[in-house]
Amino acid sequence: MGWLIELIPLPYPDAVVALGAALLGLTAGVVGCLAVLAQRSLVGDALAHAALPGIVLAFLFTGAREPETLLAGAACAGLVGAVLMVGIERGSRLPADAAIGVVLSGFFSLGIVLLTHTAHTEGAEQAGLERYLFGQAAGLLERDLRVMAILGAASLLLVAVAFRPLKAMLFDRGFAVASGLGARWLELASTALLVAAIVIGLRMVGAILMVAMLVAPCAAARQVCDRLGPLLVTAGALGAAVGVTGALLSARSDTPAGPVIVLVASAVVAVAVLAAPGRGVAWEARRRLADRRAERGRSVLLDIETAMHAGAPPTERELALMSGRPARDVRRGVGRLVRDGHALVDDGRIRLTAEGAAMAHAALESRALWSAWLDHGALLGLDGREPDPRDVRGSLGDAAADRLVHLSQGDHP
Repeated sequence: MGWLIELIPLPYPDAVVALGAALLGLTAGVVGCLAVLAQRSLVGDALAHAALPGIVLAFLFTGAREPETLLAGAACAGLVGAVLMVGIERGSRLPADAAIGVVLSGFFSLGIVLLTHTAHTEGAEQAGLERYLFGQAAGLLERDLRVMAILGAASLLLVAVAFRPLKAMLFDRGFAVASGLGARWLELASTALLVAAIVIGLRMVGAILMVAMLVAPCAAARQVCDRLGPLLVTAGALGAAVGVTGALLSARSDTPAGPVIVLVASAVVAVAVLAAPGRGVAWEARRRLADRRAERGRSVLLDIETAMHAGAPPTERELALMSGRPARDVRRGVGRLVRDGHALVDDGRIRLTAEGAAMAHAALESRALWSAWLDHGALLGLDGREPDPRDVRGSLGDAAADRLVHLSQGDHP
């Protein structure tokens, strides 16, 4: 990995941490999508906590301080925890979340007890077992990066090779089982991928915060992606970017890397939820505001049309009195119609333009069609399909709309 570290324009310690964070974010971002989409996000949290006693037991049994040995113990403990979760869920009346809670609390408590017991054991301090609880990115070495790169590459390769079966399992488990895709093997593969991602992240962010790296990139990417392939790519890229950004910020501010990386990931999720194009809270609020303004303008348009049929073109005051709307809403609605070229104000009186009159007639027809749909829509036999109230003809089609007109006029289908 030395040649790759040399390509990074950073001091050697920072380059090692940045590369490790990128490997973690990329792997966790891709693998975490499989857990999030399967609604098994907490499985990753349970496996991360279950890894702690495996690390301590590996040290006690072997006396080895090498990260490879300790992470192998973490992987074994994670797999045992996964088996126990499945066994508790299928062999008892406990639901899945309860099984996850039992394994998470039990294994983590065992890990804390073992960690406390070995705190004063000869060589325990040098082994750095506490690093796997809270993470310590500054202690990463090139050999750690090699382990992370091998596990990450193997995980991504497995996802690429088994992409279609995994996709079938995520979105249509019944079809996957009926097609003989090996549901249990796919579940085992998904669990193994989670364990691999957790093993990669234990040195960086620790067992406690690892779940954030599995969930946050997918949560942010889901706001901008509708298909699984782009979602995996986007989540992996976001995870890598979050990892590198958090690692560099922690190095500059002399703060722990794990919490800073998770804070950056949380900030990215918050921004995505708020401002994602077409889905974010801000976009949704803007759309609703635009819909309210359009509906207000449409209502004022119909009020003007009704008033013009009843007599002279109305003033704003007369329109407000006739419709019962607040004067402010009438003024804003008229202003919007004038700006759009649907109305004009002449000597204080409001008239519709030819385009505005045509729009009013279309709105009246749509309103009549919606009323007819509410009264007679069940007779059309559209299998539960419902039209858009603002464009009944466009959403139902001319044939169905004409039938509604006939039904509203008393004709039989």
